Amino acid sequence: MRQASTGLPLGLGVAVAVLIADQLAKRLAIEMLDPYQPVALLPVLNLTLAFNPGAAFSLLADEGGWQRWALAAVALAVSAYLVHWLKTLPAVDRLQAVGLGGILGGALGNMVDRLWLGAVVDFIDLHVAGWHWPAFNVADSAITVGVGAVIVCVLRDHRRERGAQR
Repeated sequence: MRQASTGLPLGLGVAVAVLIADQLAKRLAIEMLDPYQPVALLPVLNLTLAFNPGAAFSLLADEGGWQRWALAAVALAVSAYLVHWLKTLPAVDRLQAVGLGGILGGALGNMVDRLWLGAVVDFIDLHVAGWHWPAFNVADSAITVGVGAVIVCVLRDHRRERGAQR
């Protein structure tokens, strides 16, 4: 008996692509940029090498180091759950598989930084009129886009279910 196809191959492919792109971009940033010295690319975009030992928006950054291991453990648990979700996802739900793969690759990319460097490497600095968004990286971008794709799919599926019930 043949097993039904799942979203796992597509999701894992996206995750691997995100992980590789993220780690390459971070290595280039480390090699080419001086920490905390902005390099202007556009009127609203700088490259600024920063190291974040905390979570998003530097939450927990001032803790004593325990957050490195706790956040890596959370990333590992989330990654395991995402792989399980991809295994149960029908292969036809490509957008959701791509979204989950982006989240997975981003989580793993930032986890690699935490384990090897003790902090996440950020280098993309968006700003407007003197206001700077917290620096971020390719992994963060993939997580954000991936979450957006998953939300679209969940809302789409909810709408379909509501329509089928009428």
